[in-house]
This record gives sequence, structure tokens and C-alpha cells, in this order.
Amino acid sequence: MSHYFYQCFDCKNEYTSEEIEGKKIYLCPHCGEAKKNMPLKGVLKIIYDYEFIKTQYSKNDFLKLPVGEFWAYPYLWSLNITANKFDNIPTSYFAKIVLNSRPIVEGEIDRRKLYFLDETRNPTLSFKDRATNLVVLKAIQLENNEIAASSTGNAGSSLAGICSKFGLNSHIFVPRNIPEGKLIQIKSYGATVYTVDGDYDMAFDLCQEISQKKGWYNRNTAYNPLTIEGKKSAAYDIFISLEGKLPEYIFVPVGDGVIISGIYKGMSELVELGWIKKLPKIIGVQSEGSNALIRYLETNKFEYRPASTIADGICSGAPRNLYMAADAIKNSSGFGIEVTDREILEAQKTIANSIGILAEPAGAASYAGYKKVIETTNINQTDDVIILLTGSGLKDIQSLKSWNLTSDVKSYDEWKSVLL
Repeated sequence: MSHYFYQCFDCKNEYTSEEIEGKKIYLCPHCGEAKKNMPLKGVLKIIYDYEFIKTQYSKNDFLKLPVGEFWAYPYLWSLNITANKFDNIPTSYFAKIVLNSRPIVEGEIDRRKLYFLDETRNPTLSFKDRATNLVVLKAIQLENNEIAASSTGNAGSSLAGICSKFGLNSHIFVPRNIPEGKLIQIKSYGATVYTVDGDYDMAFDLCQEISQKKGWYNRNTAYNPLTIEGKKSAAYDIFISLEGKLPEYIFVPVGDGVIISGIYKGMSELVELGWIKKLPKIIGVQSEGSNALIRYLETNKFEYRPASTIADGICSGAPRNLYMAADAIKNSSGFGIEVTDREILEAQKTIANSIGILAEPAGAASYAGYKKVIETTNINQTDDVIILLTGSGLKDIQSLKSWNLTSDVKSYDEWKSVLL
């Protein structure tokens, strides 16, 4: 008998892992819908026997576990296990997917102490490795060697890179305006790339259709529930890194809504296990050019609008996990805030100059949101805050060029005359 089951976010119907995984089902069989330019309906959550898990781990023992190695606590993951070991996965595989072991960086900006969750030092330099690790291990257990994903860059490079470690074939569908750095990273890992003459939402829909017909395992965000599940590891790494003392606020950039949902899932499980008493307030940050979640929180209605922002990682006109993302904000007593592209670039420069981390625009958006909040809302000086930095700025050179001056070129003698 499996140690987990699936539950529909919308209709609450429950399904065994055999029913979902054995039949290659991704959304709820009863109410699931994946329509073009629409959020998904029937997204599946994964539920565990938390009372049993309490018998396997105490809070103190859990806090001694290594950061960045989620396989150290197998009963909290949707992978088949026997005798506390993952089925069909050699132990040597785990060394290939270890994440940043010291992701929490403490810094001070404008005399305020802040914590940053630095995801730029993961194997493919982004947060998406958390989801991909789980998806790829599940594909190995299901004996599926072909995996597909749509991506603005990070999910694609993550899947391509991790598949290359295990000899799996990756198929990546990307929009026309993908940053060159992210595209070349995907190609360099040996993935097959399909560049769609359109936006990310179009790439997502095409990936859905082709994967279904080809029988490829689909990593598409939110559509595959393991993408949400994998990202909850950030909550556990924060919990362990801060020795059980969670912050009052977590600022999260939001595109499709999967990262924020995953972090909320992990935090909620910590409450379920009795290891924390209350949830941190989760703040969703969006670009004003891609603000579907903000609009939904205000009106409780979704209206599709094409998205446009320099922060490609959070550029989505139809956030596929919109409803679960909104639920995460509401249930944690958080809120959403939108920022301009200019504010995002200013935040990127501030983080680089003050903290020494080169973050991509999508990650810098979370600091831009924080800065706007402290200018308009009362966050106490003593309140702990975590800013989520989702990926490396080196993946998007154009954004860095927009605020860095062009270097002067002078001869050896000319520089001597200027400097001496």
C-alpha cells in the first residue's frame, strides 16, 4: 500500500497513487480541465499519513537532516518506497542532484536585516531544480525515458540538465522571446528544443498536445502535480537552515503560481506535523505587465490578458496554478503586490551591489515587492523576512546590460595617463 494519495484541489475527490500514476493521469479524472489560455482545473494535491510520519521523525531529529537532500526524509515524498528506500533508484543517483546546502544568505539593506533564499547555486542555477529532481526520479520509477516541458527558460534548462545526468531524453517547448542565455543552456545539455512562434502560454498548450500523443512524461508546471510537490522542499530547507524559527514574511515571485503553492504546501505540512504553530505570511509579487494573480485576488475572476515583462520567469497571461496560488496567499494571511519592470531592474542592481548575488529579474521582483511594501505598509523592524531569489542573473544578460554602463576601452598608455 502506498504511503500517499492524490486529492483534487477543486472537487476534493481522492485517488490512489496507482489510479493516477499507473494510468498516466495528471489532472483530476472527475473535474480536471486544461483549456488554452486558462488556469488549470482539477490540479491534484498529494497527501500523506502525517500521524505516521510523526512516528518516524521528531522535530529535533528532522532539524538535524542535511539541507538540499530531500531524499533524507522519504515519507514526505511521492515516490515509491520499500523499507525506507526508493524503489528502482540507485543510491548513486542522489549525489548528482544535491542542491545548494547553504541556501539562506543573511544581508543588510537600508539598515534592515534580511534573509535571502539563494537558488542561484543549484545544479542548473535555479529554483526549478527542486521540482525537476522529483519529476525525473518519478519518471525513472515509471520507466519513462522521454520527458517534455514548456518553459520560459529555467524549467527547460533544469529538465535538460538533470535528464542529461541520467541518460534521459528531454523535449523543451519554448516561446520565441526566451532569453538567449537560457536557450543556449537548454541546448548545451543536449535537449531537443521546439521554439514556438508565440508566447509561453502557446508553448504550454503545444507541449500538452504533443506529449499526450507521443506518450512523453509531462513536466508541465502544475499540470504534473509533482512540480508543486517538489518545490515544497524549499519550505523544509528554510525550516532546517533557520533551526526551526520561520520568518514572519516570505516574498515570492509569481508567474504560473507553482512556486508559491509549493512553499505553502511545505509550510502547511510543518503545521500538520505540529512542528510550527502558524504559517508565515506569504506575499506574492508580480510584474504589472503580468499580473493575473493580483487581478484575481481583487475580483475573484480570471480574465486572460497577454503578458509582457522583462522578468520572463514570471511572464504568464494564464497562470496554470492560479487558484491554488491565490489560496496560498489567503490561507497564510498574505497578500499580492505588483511592481514595474523599472523597479525590478533597480532591485536586481541593489541585490548585486549590496548582497553579492546576481539574481535574474524574476527573482529580483521579490525584493522589489518587499521594498514597495515597506514604503507603504508597516513591517516591524524586528520582523524576519525571506526574499526568494529564483535563478541566476547570468541566464539573462540583456537585463544586466540595461543598467550596466558600457566599459571604456583605452590603450595601455592611455590608462596610465588617466590613473597615474
